[in-house]
Amino acid sequence: MGVTPVLFWVLSVMALFSALMVITSKNPMHSVIWLIIVFFAISGHYLLLNAQFLAIVNIIVYAGAIMVLFLYVLMLMDLKKEIEPPKNRWLKLAGAVAGGSLLLVLIAALKKADIANQIAETRTGDIGLIENLGKVLFNDYVVPFEISSILFLSAMVGAVVIGKKE
Repeated sequence: MGVTPVLFWVLSVMALFSALMVITSKNPMHSVIWLIIVFFAISGHYLLLNAQFLAIVNIIVYAGAIMVLFLYVLMLMDLKKEIEPPKNRWLKLAGAVAGGSLLLVLIAALKKADIANQIAETRTGDIGLIENLGKVLFNDYVVPFEISSILFLSAMVGAVVIGKKE
């Protein structure tokens, strides 16, 4: 047994345990921190699949920017236990039914999937390399890429204009 399967199982256990802690933690700040650990474990899986770009983007965008935004919003909300309204019994029941229905749909979808014949290539190929993505992006799709950058620039200018005080 090589290093890759061991690393896969360690990352999988870490991701599953952290994901369970996200939904069972009482403190929302702890849930966000556990979610950051989940994102790091998923980035480890991306690295095992030779998808360095996805791993780096996952860490920078999700674990970095979005989770910092979540923490900032949670700190601004200043959640207190005494001002939290009591949960309705029917609302809890509806959540359990919805979660169970989702679980049944996922099980049905996985039952139909032919996972045994799909083997991921690890440490081979060059599909997920940043160099190849850059070549395709700046050779084949340079015009749509530049158009999207102009779109983002106009959105930023619009946000500044809307947010400007009279």
